[in-house]
Amino acid sequence: MQKNNIKKTCAFCRIVNKEEDAHIVYEDNISIAFLDIRPIFYGHTLIIPKKHIETIYDLSDDISKKFISNIKYIGKAVESATKSEGTLIIVNNVVSQSVPHLHIHIIPRKFGDGLRGFMWPRKLYESEEHISIVLENIKKELEKGNLYS
Repeated sequence: MQKNNIKKTCAFCRIVNKEEDAHIVYEDNISIAFLDIRPIFYGHTLIIPKKHIETIYDLSDDISKKFISNIKYIGKAVESATKSEGTLIIVNNVVSQSVPHLHIHIIPRKFGDGLRGFMWPRKLYESEEHISIVLENIKKELEKGNLYS
């Protein structure tokens, strides 16, 4: 799909371009943050880069520092405004990504709020050997040094 078509079909690009309504809580030259229309808890906010970027792996180094700073800034504001005791900050990459535009969920949390299942079924490694194999496989990928290409 061509870039111009992406901007026309992407719901988040339409919000950035003010072609679709959103309850915007923050905006600067890098990102825009707005209330999720189907919140897990009231105050659930999404923050997205203004540039159409599909996954966090596609986020360039030149904007990532400011984008992360904005996530922290918005997260603290959401936490304070909702009088929550913390936040759950989530990013989906491809799997479970309802809109193919990078978006970070900032969800206010309170102890005992009933939210369960965000770390779907937890499991144990089968053995120490299994742990070693997984650990070594990840380390091998890191040693290749070409993960940003």
